[in-house]
Amino acid sequence: MPNDSHQRAAEFHELAAHAHRAAAAHHGKEDHLTGHEHSKQALEHAKRAWQSSQEASAKSSKSAAKS
Repeated sequence: MPNDSHQRAAEFHELAAHAHRAAAAHHGKEDHLTGHEHSKQALEHAKRAWQSSQEASAKSSKSAAKS
């Protein structure tokens, strides 16, 4: 199951990166309101990615200890 945890963390990292790119594109077009919303989404995805990474790391450590 550790691979599932790592996959989930990777997906959140990808979502955060996508939201950051969308925010940058909107800011570049002077659409700051939409850019701000994408920045907020990016932050939320980044937080979830960090949490998922922590969980995946803990599961990996437990799995390695059992081996």
